Amino acid sequence: MKISLRPWKRSDAASLAAALSNKKVLNNLRDGLPYPYTKKDALEYIMFILSSGPKDTFAYAIDIDGTAVGSIGAFRQGNIHYRTAELGYYLAEEYWGRGIMTEAVQLLCEKVFAETDILRIYAEPFAYNIGSRHVLEKAGFQFEGIMKSNAFKNGQVLDMALYGLTRPAE
Repeated sequence: MKISLRPWKRSDAASLAAALSNKKVLNNLRDGLPYPYTKKDALEYIMFILSSGPKDTFAYAIDIDGTAVGSIGAFRQGNIHYRTAELGYYLAEEYWGRGIMTEAVQLLCEKVFAETDILRIYAEPFAYNIGSRHVLEKAGFQFEGIMKSNAFKNGQVLDMALYGLTRPAE
């Protein structure tokens, strides 16, 4: 199965809406996404990403055989952290456990380091999200610690894990 990262297209709205209208996916993401996630919501997101600054937002569809099966992005931070990017991603549930996200993370990080001045990419999955933590570890991220009581989601106080990847030495 060949995966690629590509820019979002308006025609991806249906597959994006299907992936995000799943509580198992949404429960591992930050708040702010509606449920159910509609095609209209998906189109709004796609148009937002397509209009974002190319030096600050590196967001792509994860494509398998012409279908967007997930999303991945690195988002430049501000102020003294302007050479740092936060990584975020999700994958439609039917594609979990196949190594797709690990490959997507590696592809995105290689691209960001090759094409930008970003020095560090970090991710903050919920500590209970073992699948996401394994993705980051297999992609070369270093576990940096547990951030205790760092989030409130679905009525619960949650710990988050911090992972980082720095630009390879040249």
